[in-house]
Amino acid sequence: MPIPVLTVIIGSTRPGRAGLPIGTWFAELAAERDDIELRVIDLAELDLPFLSEPHHPRLRQYTRDQTWEWASQVLASDAFVIVTPEYNYGYPATVKNALDTISQEWAHTPVGFVSYGGIAAGTRAVQQLKQVVTTLKMVPVFESVNIAFHAQYIEEGRFVPGEGTGAAATAMLDELVRLSVALADLRGGVRERLG
Repeated sequence: MPIPVLTVIIGSTRPGRAGLPIGTWFAELAAERDDIELRVIDLAELDLPFLSEPHHPRLRQYTRDQTWEWASQVLASDAFVIVTPEYNYGYPATVKNALDTISQEWAHTPVGFVSYGGIAAGTRAVQQLKQVVTTLKMVPVFESVNIAFHAQYIEEGRFVPGEGTGAAATAMLDELVRLSVALADLRGGVRERLG
C-alpha cells in the first residue's frame, strides 16, 4: 500500500493568529515521520469564498475552478488534521466553509484535531466539529492535541509545546496512520467513483 497522504488544515485566518505557529509546529513534527506523506493547507492562503456555489455540494456540479481545485486536494488525501481555535464555544466559520464547500470528497478519511484556546483548550469546538465530520462520513479519532492557554507557548512567532503535547501529537498521528490503512479500500472506492 502506498504511504498515506496526511493533510493538515490550518483553520484560523485572523491576522496575528496563533493557528499558524501551532499548525507549523504540528506539521514539522509530522514531517519527521516516514509513514506519511505530508501536505499543509492554510485556509488563509486558500481563501475559499463563502457559499459561492449555486448547487448543493453533494451533486458535485461545481462552477468555480477554485472549488474543483479544493475538491481535488481533499480527494487526494487519506487523512486530515484540522488545527482549530475555539471562538465563543465554537470553531471558526472558515473551517465550516471549507468542510461545507464540498461533500463526497471527504468520505472514509480519518480526521484528528489540534485545538487551542483558554481553559477548555478548544475541546468545545472539537465536539461541535465531530458532529459535522461524521455527517461527511469522516472518522474522527479519539486521540487529540488540546492546548490550553496557548498564548503562553508562543515565543517570537514559534510554538514551543508544553509537557505532553508532543506525545499527544504522536499518539494521534499513530492512530491516523492505522485508520488510513484500515480505510484504504473504502477510500479507494471514493476515488474511483469521483475520479
